[in-house]
Amino acid sequence: MLFILLLRALPRLNPCLKCVCQLCEHTNFTCQTEGACWASVMLTNGKEEVTKSCVSLPELNAQVFCHSSKNITKTECCYTDFCNNITLHLPIASESSRRPNLGPVVLTVIVTVPVCILSIAVMLIVYTCQGRHCTFGKKKRQNIEEPLSECNLVNSGKTLKDLIYDMTTSGSGSGLPLLVQRTIARTIVLQEIVGKGRFGEVWRGKWCGEDVAVKIFSSRDERSWFREAEIYQTIMLRHENILGFIAADNKDNGTWTQLWLVSEYHEQGSLFDYLNRNTVTIDSLIKLALSIASGLAHLHMEIVGTQGKPAIAHRDLKSKNILVKKNETCAIADLGLAVRHDAVLNTIDIPQNPRVGTKRYMAPEILDDVMNMSIFESFKRADIYSLGLVYWEISRRCSIGGIIEEYQLPYYDVVPSDPSIEDMRRVVCEQKLRPNIPNQWQSCEALRIMGRIMRECWYANGAARLTALRIKKTISQLCVHEDSKA
Repeated sequence: MLFILLLRALPRLNPCLKCVCQLCEHTNFTCQTEGACWASVMLTNGKEEVTKSCVSLPELNAQVFCHSSKNITKTECCYTDFCNNITLHLPIASESSRRPNLGPVVLTVIVTVPVCILSIAVMLIVYTCQGRHCTFGKKKRQNIEEPLSECNLVNSGKTLKDLIYDMTTSGSGSGLPLLVQRTIARTIVLQEIVGKGRFGEVWRGKWCGEDVAVKIFSSRDERSWFREAEIYQTIMLRHENILGFIAADNKDNGTWTQLWLVSEYHEQGSLFDYLNRNTVTIDSLIKLALSIASGLAHLHMEIVGTQGKPAIAHRDLKSKNILVKKNETCAIADLGLAVRHDAVLNTIDIPQNPRVGTKRYMAPEILDDVMNMSIFESFKRADIYSLGLVYWEISRRCSIGGIIEEYQLPYYDVVPSDPSIEDMRRVVCEQKLRPNIPNQWQSCEALRIMGRIMRECWYANGAARLTALRIKKTISQLCVHEDSKA
């Protein structure tokens, strides 16, 4: 027990531990951590593949990175600078002890008897196959093929949802172990491309018969890929209204490196796509709006405790970054620009990322460049402004007395299709314009309340805006009101 306590305390004594990191080109293949240096060798397609990187303190405490599995992986964690600059090999079964010297008669018997038995067995098998249409042979072939399936090795008949739930509830709550992530990612078969963006492409893939979404980054966007994977694996982040992360892996085909982010697949696509194709009823408006507020409230919330969760701000909330599930609730996606708040040190973990948020959805204080970046609440308030614009997009597609407006992006009537920051600053900050809230919304209780929420999300003064939790509670009450009417 004392040894385990000392082992856990060891990383804390070395807060600036330097390690070899194969993926860290931008830092000269080194990384720093408060946890441990990590080296692992894994058997992939019959070849040994070595990985070296840093293990963070939460990952170290989760006790999944420093464990080896017999004949499949060998892993070592260490706690001195560059101590993972070693070469690991999988263990090779040791040779059996030397055979004793045998006399010629004994040796003849040992060789002859098994050969005779084997010959008789072969004849019996051939006879049985011919008499029973080789049913034994077919069963034998099936038994040989079954262990080759990665699905059986990883999920033991469980769905991805079951596998993720088991792993996250029994471990750190931050996602699947690295080895399982890599095994899943490397057995996915890509089916079709379903979207493109500035980061790369999104594909629908198949894993053990289940659909998954694969977001493929180019190697020049490694920082975005790493950041998004890092945020998705934040302890206690998993929530029904935040896109379900499955795995992250890098794939090198010899010519270029692909960076994969695997998540749950939602066939309805983004909220932007959904609203372009469909109109919404009052019930579905409330359902969509409540689920987005629930996801954002969980993201913004700090959970205190050993298995706690830091407060996180999205920084790029828009209809294209929100997915619609089969049950017509939403899941917030694309966390590549998110920032985390360390309440203990009162620091903000801002990614070193060249991307900025989407100009059309930027809050006035960002457009005016007056936002206080040292106060975490500023980032949450900017998210709320963007949320109000998303609500406007949904509400416009709601049918009122047979009147349905065509889908439009916020500020479609006052800025170009691809506005500059200056275009948006002039409209939002100087002219103080906001999207139009039609008079006919006043005739419907749900739309009247949604209009009021939007106005309170769009205040120029960020401190006056509603919180995500307050919005969630207001829409929940609206949901109860609509149910009572029904």
